[in-house]
Amino acid sequence: MILTACSALIICKKRIHFKNSRLDQPCKELKKISYFDVANATNEFSSDNLVGSGQFGIVYKGTFKFEAHPVAVKVFKLDQLGAPKSFFAECEALRNTRHRNLIRVVSLCSSLDQMGNEFKALILEYMGNGTLESWLHHPKVDTQSKMTRVLDLGSRILVAVDIAAALDYLHNWCRPPLVHCDLKPSNVLLDDDMVAHVSDFGLAKFLHGCDSSARLLMSSTNIAGPRGSIGYIAPEYGMGLEISTAGDVYSYGVILLEMITGKRPTDDIFTDGLNLHRFVESANVGEIQNSSLLAPYHDGVGEARRGDSDCYENRTILGIRSCVEQLAELGLKCSADSPGDRPAIHRVYAEVVAIREAFSSALEF
Repeated sequence: MILTACSALIICKKRIHFKNSRLDQPCKELKKISYFDVANATNEFSSDNLVGSGQFGIVYKGTFKFEAHPVAVKVFKLDQLGAPKSFFAECEALRNTRHRNLIRVVSLCSSLDQMGNEFKALILEYMGNGTLESWLHHPKVDTQSKMTRVLDLGSRILVAVDIAAALDYLHNWCRPPLVHCDLKPSNVLLDDDMVAHVSDFGLAKFLHGCDSSARLLMSSTNIAGPRGSIGYIAPEYGMGLEISTAGDVYSYGVILLEMITGKRPTDDIFTDGLNLHRFVESANVGEIQNSSLLAPYHDGVGEARRGDSDCYENRTILGIRSCVEQLAELGLKCSADSPGDRPAIHRVYAEVVAIREAFSSALEF
């Protein structure tokens, strides 16, 4: 009886060890730290250090002796179904990618906590300006001037360029190509210089054996259920179709429309077949754009003005308005229902860069 129990215990431990070694395989190149280092860096996972929480993890701000700057510590909720796989997916994605618009992994912790439970965490670079989602929907107040800080149109265009650059890299320059599968404003982080970084690769999928130049890249197996977040997930995923780069392009298009309108795709007004795409498609851009977009450039947008100086000013406003219209058109193309109707990301990236240049030219009038 005792011998049987011991044998069972040994087999169980071997299985756990095999499982952990398999999950940690992609992370071997990363510097590893102990659980106690993580605990000390986050003040024992203090609520004062809490940055945010998601389906598979909790993020804390931390400070390590070996790092000159603060870091973000993502602790995985290993009791949640899919969390260990999410850790594996992030390790695999982040060790294979290097780009200025992707979050950078510093090190990891795969160990046991003080109670002997399995513990996994990723240590990532800390983004001082938080998420794109918070900038779009939760106005920030400057602690010194007490003024409300908003993300103006120029900054939104730069963020759009940054996200497109990250996706172009993932789809066309990674080998094999990588699909993010969960692109949304809360997974876009802004650093101290307001440069955008795409984060959270827990659902990411490498497309093995695919031609990166193909219009629609398919994985070798179907996905098990919808992959992504409500409002941003491509319609074809909900129908059980395979993962493709076109799915990321759809999510990007929704983000563009959200940045223009200030409305989430899950807002209460979107009922009875109306969604963000159809809302923008059926209205004049001037009617649906976020009222704060043009305010920094012109206090009286749309008012008739006279005089040479007014004509000079109006040319600038017309140029800026044109940029908003082009962004809306690009967002609509990217968020088309059919994946075959969406442009490839390299074309999207080129177009949004052109919009950035047109915006800069408009300001120089």
